[in-house]
Amino acid sequence: MSVDCHAVENLKPIVFTVFEPSGDVLAARLIEEIKLRQPSRPVVAFGGPKMEAAGAEILEHTTAHAKMGFGAASEAKELLRRKAVLTSWLKDNEIAALVPTDSPAANWSMCKAVRKTHPEAPIVHLVCPQIWAWATWRIVRLRRLTDHVMCLLPFEPNWLGQRGVNSTFVGHPLFEATDDTPDAQDLLDTDGQPLRDSETKLALLPGSRPKEIERNWPTMLQVYDQLRHRVPDLSVVIAAADAARADQVRQHCPGGRIPSGIQTVVGEASAVLDWADAALVVSGTATLQAASRQTPMVALYNGNMKLWHSVGKLLIKARTFALPNVITEAMELGRIVPEFIPHDGRPEPLTTALTPLLNDANARQKQLDGFSSLADFFRDVEFRHAAADVLLEQIQDG
Repeated sequence: MSVDCHAVENLKPIVFTVFEPSGDVLAARLIEEIKLRQPSRPVVAFGGPKMEAAGAEILEHTTAHAKMGFGAASEAKELLRRKAVLTSWLKDNEIAALVPTDSPAANWSMCKAVRKTHPEAPIVHLVCPQIWAWATWRIVRLRRLTDHVMCLLPFEPNWLGQRGVNSTFVGHPLFEATDDTPDAQDLLDTDGQPLRDSETKLALLPGSRPKEIERNWPTMLQVYDQLRHRVPDLSVVIAAADAARADQVRQHCPGGRIPSGIQTVVGEASAVLDWADAALVVSGTATLQAASRQTPMVALYNGNMKLWHSVGKLLIKARTFALPNVITEAMELGRIVPEFIPHDGRPEPLTTALTPLLNDANARQKQLDGFSSLADFFRDVEFRHAAADVLLEQIQDG
């Protein structure tokens, strides 16, 4: 799409670069707030449909086929092409700021394009790259390619400040006071049926990326098979990120069919978590989502154990990986969630960890108490307001 963004009422456009569905959701919330405060402010983006609905003009749709980890190497040619598209556009347009959102591997080159063509334009990162967790040497690159970081986790500003990077904690959308999550009683599965109302309810969140499902769903299915023999009157629901991920889960089941004891709901993870007594969650933002919904959980991510022992320990500095644990350990509260990351794929340890969360009120309450302490860090910071404040303070034209 050709977007001409010469100043409207002297307001230069803000450029967002977003490469994952989760970033599309996050950036859309910020764009909505910017448009409320400055309706004539142009917003241009490499992004997705939610950003477009919020008022951004899309240069390219870039959130449909996100990748992560070592598989992202195959994206190198595409990253160079996108950088060339942005560079060409920048030659004809002044900008107020660049907001690279999450996806650091994809966004470094976009930051370089702006530094080269518009060195006066501030670069304001939305989401701190997880430099504190692995490959900490990347802090040098971040110092060079950012003017400010909008942090979603409460410990990050202190960590960045000690290393010479300006940043602000802006809260997290998962803990915003406004909540449009549908009532779990109103949910329908992919067959149009209401969720079963059984004595014990388990949610399965297998991840939002194809590789996550490929690695983790077979183990999750084995855990289900073990639990259904241990826990009477157990209902299980898969919370699929979208229809494509639901179909992928189905394809990874024997005979290409979801077991009859499992229902699937698409696009309503928060409501499924509200329905559930406990959850088995692939590590990522979904673990923080479960904590925000007060749903006890076990966190999982199957990894290549040989690669982990030979290379991972040299790069990865974090002692814990599930986000609720990352936060509470950084704030000196200790772990609150059982996590198996990286995991070797065996279902037995996961089944053992999940069982008390399904049938022991004391075990559940211990996690719930931890979630309450976690929520305290986010309680007084409304993401969209705090992020808009930071971004507009960095912009000099209005």
